[in-house]
Amino acid sequence: MSYSFAPQPVLRDVTLRDGLQLTGKMLSTERKLEIARGLLALGVPELEIGSMARPDLVPPMANTLEVIADMTPDELARCWVWVATPRHVEKAAAAGARNFQYCFSASDSHNRANIGRSTDDSLAAMPAAIELTRAVGGRIQLCIATSFTCPFEGTVAEDRVLSIANDERAVGADDIVLADTLGQAVPAQVTALVSRIAAESPKRRIVFHGHDTWGLGVANTLAAITAGATVVDGSLGGLGGCPFAPGASGNTSSEDIAFATRPDWLTPQTLTGLVDISMPMLTELGEPNRSRTAEGTRSEARAFEWVRPAN
Repeated sequence: MSYSFAPQPVLRDVTLRDGLQLTGKMLSTERKLEIARGLLALGVPELEIGSMARPDLVPPMANTLEVIADMTPDELARCWVWVATPRHVEKAAAAGARNFQYCFSASDSHNRANIGRSTDDSLAAMPAAIELTRAVGGRIQLCIATSFTCPFEGTVAEDRVLSIANDERAVGADDIVLADTLGQAVPAQVTALVSRIAAESPKRRIVFHGHDTWGLGVANTLAAITAGATVVDGSLGGLGGCPFAPGASGNTSSEDIAFATRPDWLTPQTLTGLVDISMPMLTELGEPNRSRTAEGTRSEARAFEWVRPAN
């Protein structure tokens, strides 16, 4: 009997971008490629593979262009790169990227801390980013960080997010990403905003990007799916966080999201494969495992098919 969550979402693993941002150690280009290709081979539909953020501010992203350049066009068709300016799009596209997550914050104070400009300035530059994306036959997302709360301003009004979603300067975006950057949202709040975006803004894929700071990452993700999100973000082992958002912790775990939603590509064997990629990476980085599913696979309850087989 199948127990897949319906409607079935697309999982985008963001380990190699948001997951690595706060780590104190760098992963080599070769190691990042190994992780990316391992995830793609297991059937993870989409990945975020890096960021064009300044390497002096976010050192783990310093080799993003090298990662892009070493991937094949077929691999890059399933991968996204974080950008914040048209110049970022231009540089990433020159390396071979075709999918761009154009990100800025709903709150001015966080956008200034994160990107160094006002929210309106970021919006004003988006048409140029869209034009550059179209010139290379790519896709671009409107990513709204701090869609729910801001570390400096508190709760963000739904109308503020709706006004950005409906701004004519963002009309060409293929998708919209709603980010619970601090992981402070609750399911009812997620349902309310995602439902309004689905009903009151241009039709496009809605992506929910959650964090598990207050232990509601999976619950919020499921709420987002039920309300209309068709893509959800996760990170291996719950790794990650924003360096410019005090109080933010790791992303919602990819393993936990996959286990909860049971996509067609997930089997007990592929779940074991996810854990086999995650655990050595976390050890290498000196980071804790925050995935309850990864821990669950170690259970001694061997009759449960999702438990790792005994060696």
